[in-house]
This record gives sequence, structure tokens and C-alpha cells, in this order.
Amino acid sequence: MFDWTLISADGGPVTASNGMTLIADQATSDVHHLPSLAVCSGFTPEAHLSRPLMAWLHQLDQAGCCLGGIDTGAFLLAATGLLKHERVALHWESLPAFRERFPGIETTDELYALGERRFSCAGGAAAMDMSLEVIARRHGAKLAIDVSEQLIHDRIRTRSDQQRMALVKRLGTHNRRVVEAVALMEQNLEEPLALEDVASRVEVSVRQLQRLFEQELEVTPRQWYLQLRIKRARRLLAETDLAVLAVGLACGFSSSSSFARSFRTHYGYSPRQVREKAKKAAIESPNV
Repeated sequence: MFDWTLISADGGPVTASNGMTLIADQATSDVHHLPSLAVCSGFTPEAHLSRPLMAWLHQLDQAGCCLGGIDTGAFLLAATGLLKHERVALHWESLPAFRERFPGIETTDELYALGERRFSCAGGAAAMDMSLEVIARRHGAKLAIDVSEQLIHDRIRTRSDQQRMALVKRLGTHNRRVVEAVALMEQNLEEPLALEDVASRVEVSVRQLQRLFEQELEVTPRQWYLQLRIKRARRLLAETDLAVLAVGLACGFSSSSSFARSFRTHYGYSPRQVREKAKKAAIESPNV
């Protein structure tokens, strides 16, 4: 009914981002026809994109292959020009980087997207839910349920289910004003809101907001907001080739010096060091 083959660029072993080594069955040069291909990648996905790999993906597409990206695998398909006019699902952490890199491609924070000849998913457990949906479409819901039960997967999530836990659970607080304030911060990272605006929108004074954050999250609102922006910046540095200044601007910093200073204070090293480390890791641990 289904079988699978692990393919790597040169036919050699591939190393996952968690350090696990997988043995490939074939090299891309040995494969000319496939009904479906799921492109899997790790951090800095485009560091592994070569002309031969791009040509191979186009060859498969022209032969009628259904192409898909698992998590950051979508970066490779997009960079190859194979996701035009498609709706793409990615891991919530990778969405900002993808949107910065490919602003013309429609994205979604749903668990997965299944088209006629393209598919994508957020990775992790979302790949399981997408696979079960494929089984249900081709062979019926009963078989999908049977497979799910065999894998101790007690609920088949639909594509519209949320990727992340509810904000109340993530924050560990039920304080409505704190939750609403954090939601506003998460939605406004490129152009940060003034704390006065945040406080006004959640209907408290700046002083009250300060007290609530320290009480519920043990940090000030300003510190929390800065942490959100710095964390997004680190992800953009690791997953894109955007210039350091462009990353800083995308995360609400007005200059490269203010960005570098805040980043170093938070992590203990500079943005450029993150970029260099990511590139070095990509070269030493091929994972496509």
C-alpha cells in the first residue's frame, strides 16, 4: 500500500539536527521517478541547496512527482521555485524566517497543507496527522483510525488545530491582562508597541502592567518584550541569509549597534557569531 525510501544528495549517511545518523538507501542521481517526495531538512536549510539538487527537484516535478516539505524542507522547495501559488504550512518558529525570505508565498500556521501536487507540514507530530489524513483520503477513515490506534495516537488532529498550546498554558497564568499584553507583544515584533500603548489596550496603567508582569512572569514587561524580539532574531540568523542589520530591523531594532548590544547582553555572544556557527554546523553536518 505504501513504502518509503530514504534518499540523500550523495547516497551517504545524513545527520539529523538532533545528532542522529540515518543511512540513506539511494543517492538523488539514482532516482528519476517518484510518486511523492517529502523534503526533510534541519537548521540553515538553504546551506544545503546545490544546483544538482535543484535540477533533480525540477526533474521530479516535471515527471509528475508530488513534492512536499517537512518543516524547513519548505525553504528548499521555495528557493527552487517550486512553491509558487501554493499555500505553505511551517513550524511556528520557522514562519517568521520564511515570510522574510519569501514574502510572495502564502503561508499558514495550520498543522499542514495538502494540495493536488504539493504538501507541507509544521514537522514533529504534525507529520503524523498529515500522513493519517493522506491515508484517510486514499483508503478511508477506518484505516486511518486503525493506523492511529496502532501508533498510540489517540486523536487525529485536523489541519486547523493549533500548533501551539494556548497562551494561558504557555505562560502559566490566567491573568487576562497579562495574557492579552503578551499576545499584543507577539503580534508586534517588527514594529514594537510602546509600553504605554500595550497598557492602554489591556486597560491598565503602565505601573499596573509592570506590577502584573513581575507578579505573574517574574520579569518586567520591557524585559519580556525584548526577550521575544531577541529570540526571533536568533531564529532568523540561524535559518536565513538575511544581513545582520536586516534581521535587527525585522525584530524592531533601529540600528545594528543597538541590536548587537541587546543580543550580546541576552546570549553572551554576538549576532555574527550565531550566523557563523550556523554556517559551520551546516557544512559539517549535511542533513538533506
